[in-house]
Amino acid sequence: MEEIKLALSHVEGEKYVRPSWDEYFLNLIEPIGKRATCDRGRSGSIIVGPGHTIIATGYVGSPPGQPHCDEVGHMMITRIDDKGNQSQHCVRTLHAEENAILQCAKDGIKLEGAIIYSKMVPCYNCAMRIIRVGIKKVVAQKRYHVDGLSRKLFQDAGVELIVIDDTTEQYEKQ
Repeated sequence: MEEIKLALSHVEGEKYVRPSWDEYFLNLIEPIGKRATCDRGRSGSIIVGPGHTIIATGYVGSPPGQPHCDEVGHMMITRIDDKGNQSQHCVRTLHAEENAILQCAKDGIKLEGAIIYSKMVPCYNCAMRIIRVGIKKVVAQKRYHVDGLSRKLFQDAGVELIVIDDTTEQYEKQ
């Protein structure tokens, strides 16, 4: 009985602060992202429904039966925006948000009014899918290096976007 008391106690003098729901779900993003098969971010996502129930998770990876970046390398393309800025993108894999949404589609789960938690602000293509399925709130740990269009799209569509850390996620070949 004494061991249980010790295990449940906290540091003397410090009050335990229970994480908010946003903190709780964001803390799950990293372990989910460890399943990712592309080293450009190793992102994870969680879709949460009413009552703080996890509906689906997703991580960056190739479709079933297709080769993974970690096995055969990246399939890179260069995109140039209307201002002439270049950015690099790997197109071999599906993004974490997309995989979570597709899992719900496969399982016949509606997402109207859900919340999605992600490592980064979703890319423009994922943002369009998020809006289309009726997700109403996006909580991202950090910024994405080309998230300007996504942020505007969310604003115009009335999707709440919360970015916890306003710095941009850094990885190779942005």
